[in-house]
Amino acid sequence: MEKFDVVVIGGGPGGYPAAIRAAQLGASVALVEKEAIGGTCLNWGCIPTKTLIASADLFHKMNHAGDMGLKADKLGFDYAAMAKRKDDVVGKLKGGVAALLKANGVKVFTGTASFVSRNRFQVSGVSEAIEAGNTIIATGSISAVPGFIPKHNRIVESRAFLDMTKLPASLIVLGGGVIGCEFACMAAQLGVKVTIVEMLEDILMILDSDVRRELRTHLEKKLNIRVLTGKPMENIKADASKVSGTFGDEKIEGDLLLVSIGRRPYTEGLGLEKVGIEKTKPGFIEVDDYCRTSKATIYAIGDVNGRAQLAHAATAQGITAAENAVGQHNKIESLVPACIFTSPEIGSVGLTEQQAKEKNIPYRTGKYAFAALGKAMAMNETGGFVKWIARADNDQLIGAHAIGPHATELISEAAVAIRAELTAEELGRTIHCHPTLSETWMEAAHAVHGTCIHAPPKRKG
Repeated sequence: MEKFDVVVIGGGPGGYPAAIRAAQLGASVALVEKEAIGGTCLNWGCIPTKTLIASADLFHKMNHAGDMGLKADKLGFDYAAMAKRKDDVVGKLKGGVAALLKANGVKVFTGTASFVSRNRFQVSGVSEAIEAGNTIIATGSISAVPGFIPKHNRIVESRAFLDMTKLPASLIVLGGGVIGCEFACMAAQLGVKVTIVEMLEDILMILDSDVRRELRTHLEKKLNIRVLTGKPMENIKADASKVSGTFGDEKIEGDLLLVSIGRRPYTEGLGLEKVGIEKTKPGFIEVDDYCRTSKATIYAIGDVNGRAQLAHAATAQGITAAENAVGQHNKIESLVPACIFTSPEIGSVGLTEQQAKEKNIPYRTGKYAFAALGKAMAMNETGGFVKWIARADNDQLIGAHAIGPHATELISEAAVAIRAELTAEELGRTIHCHPTLSETWMEAAHAVHGTCIHAPPKRKG
């Protein structure tokens, strides 16, 4: 029997950083991964989708090159070549992670781990049991596909979509969340006729209404995406030629249906019942603020604990869990920025206006549009805005939201400002380089107090 100080189950964006951090701190570490190092994020999620989105976004910009005085004739794309490039990027990154694990002395087992007892596992394909002083569960999540949706090769979830080497002429996206909207934008930029169907009253309900409105307008008017909200898609059928369904009284048809209605935690085969760990009704493993489960020596991180289903949140939790597993006492970082790679991009961190209202926090907002920004005009990307939410009583920044060019990059500045408990006045007095997109944060901070230089004063009364 092999014995380790820490065993990590799952090699995704939470698991492999946890293994490396524990090894950095002197622990003997094993990592068990059933399929591919890097997990969903690297192999079938964050990285492959953003690689395809980057190609689609460039193609879309090339089609509008005339707006910038450029000539681009006979434009086209090779989706099979795009898919191969995606695979190449994934392969390079996966090889890099494997090298890092080896360099840090982490022993990797390929197989499915199952608890025999609290500190002992059996791994499929491995003859001897593995013993752990501490265990970190990082098994992630998988696409949720309800049983009422028929099984057919014209009906896919995100992973199967990413395996395709040819795009359909028309696509129905079932679900107007992050994954659905990202895929919809990518396909639409490449000329696919896209329809999004969301049963809630709007797409991306996690966002403030002004951000949602800005995105929906762009999807409908700039990308020609049809957005249907407020009713479920019913009577779903598929045959050799098409997929169909109904939205209210209307019939909807497409060449392919992408099911993107969320993800569920993956714990199959773990044998949690053998160690007395119970799951919540949605299937998550409950943890405290230190990533600890109800059983001493067992931690759970990332999508499987339901705290925040984001790769970077999983990484942060993995590092925290590893440090606690070797004797430290660190809490999970509670401020988690989020990014959405739609067109335009979206970034958010901290509270939304709706959340501030629900918490009865007095607040003020400051907004600044990219349309008024020199760098955005120079780039010909003037849609969208940034918005600060600041407490009205002490001016502390408590929320930030951006929709527009490079919003997923810009949001990190806002995260630092909120974590550092800066006020709107302090951020506004911080000199930002000109001409840059980040100037929007400075301008929006001034707008909180009505002192924005590059915006007309608000009308009184």
